[in-house]
Amino acid sequence: MKRAIFRNYIIILLLALLLGGSIFSAVMSRVLLDKTRENMLNMLEIIDKSLDYDEDLQNQAQRLNAIIEKDNSRLTIIDTEGNVLADSEISDFSSMENHLDREEIQKALKEGTGYAKRKSRSLNMSMLYVSYKSKEGDFIIRLSRPFSGILSYMPLILPALVLSLVITLAVSMILAGSLSRSITKPLYEIAEEMLKLKENSPEFSFRPYGYYELNLIADTTKRMADAVRESMKKIEFEKMVRQEFFANVSHELKTPITSIRGYIELLENDMAANEEMKKEFLYRIKKEAQNMANLINDILMIYRLETKEAEVVIKEVRICPLVNEVIASLRPLAANNDITVEVNCMPFTVKANDGQMKELLSNLISNAIIYNKPGGRVNITITKEGSDAIFIVEDTGVGIPEESKARVFERFYRVDKGRSKKMGGTGLGLSIVKHIVNYYGGSINLESELGKGSKFTVRMPII
Repeated sequence: MKRAIFRNYIIILLLALLLGGSIFSAVMSRVLLDKTRENMLNMLEIIDKSLDYDEDLQNQAQRLNAIIEKDNSRLTIIDTEGNVLADSEISDFSSMENHLDREEIQKALKEGTGYAKRKSRSLNMSMLYVSYKSKEGDFIIRLSRPFSGILSYMPLILPALVLSLVITLAVSMILAGSLSRSITKPLYEIAEEMLKLKENSPEFSFRPYGYYELNLIADTTKRMADAVRESMKKIEFEKMVRQEFFANVSHELKTPITSIRGYIELLENDMAANEEMKKEFLYRIKKEAQNMANLINDILMIYRLETKEAEVVIKEVRICPLVNEVIASLRPLAANNDITVEVNCMPFTVKANDGQMKELLSNLISNAIIYNKPGGRVNITITKEGSDAIFIVEDTGVGIPEESKARVFERFYRVDKGRSKKMGGTGLGLSIVKHIVNYYGGSINLESELGKGSKFTVRMPII
């Protein structure tokens, strides 16, 4: 940061010097132009009064050349038609072109005086032309001289300019170093104090600084220390929860990722013998990707239910149409497993979020289908008792061992890991069900007998 402040300070200074120098050069060039033009006009007025226009103008111009050539000037006398009548440097001017179209001549004819700055084709240098309409007759007299503005004075200005630039840079570097130290030194002190945050009960001691912003940082750090003390205990507790959660998620994601990578490597190495095998590999990659997507969606749903951060829209939900919709979506799964699904639904409505209700029923019914026996049944009974809605999902499946009943609602817990993996389960279905039931202040009960089936009973308030 110290180097950055120092560097930026010098860059800004150089830009300011460059801008100031450019403006100074432009102003001085303009001043020199005006001053030179004024001097040339004064000389033209004197020449006009000294000329006898009834005598030989060329001889008079030649005589005047001894005076005006000292400052490299050239005198030309032109009539109002643009014809050259005399020139101080050229004896035979009969071949000279007509000057009527020259800018300075046009201005002199209209306004009495005129000037122009352009590059001379014959001399190949920048020239200043000043014209003056004679007061003694219909003549225009013109002076021209080389003019390059402030560049002509550079040999005189450059040494002083370089000296001033060196002095300015030297002083600026000293000031920039002092400024950068005045800012960075307090920051180092503050950073050193902030290292005390590693301590259990940090005590800070900041001295007053010369900058309001640095004092603000110091005060904010003290307030942060108080907040840190309060949050440390919570962080330690949540650390254990996160470690367990990440371990489970990593384990659950590792299998589909490994599988996807394996199939991709097979495709890259042209291990697919034909198009049918290639389609099979792509199908398995897609299936594993969907498993990961389902896992992530389930994790997000549990998080939202736990933190109650989801924007839940509560409305009147008709239960029977919702159950029929869920069963229709699971019908292919039931057909593949040769499972019969029977429904007994009492028509009524509940005040809830339809998405959450659909998720609850879908997880209960899909589990009943997946963990069933071929040719088995799933009985769904939905009724109400008083102000409570009762959802009963009963199957004739494999049942749940006694030691697993207390854990089936835990995240990532699977009774039959092989079947869950095969069917693409995430191990979060019943955990989601429990969180949804808790969200609405309900309860869930499990009855199961190994080898005979399971029965889940959910009781939730209608309102």
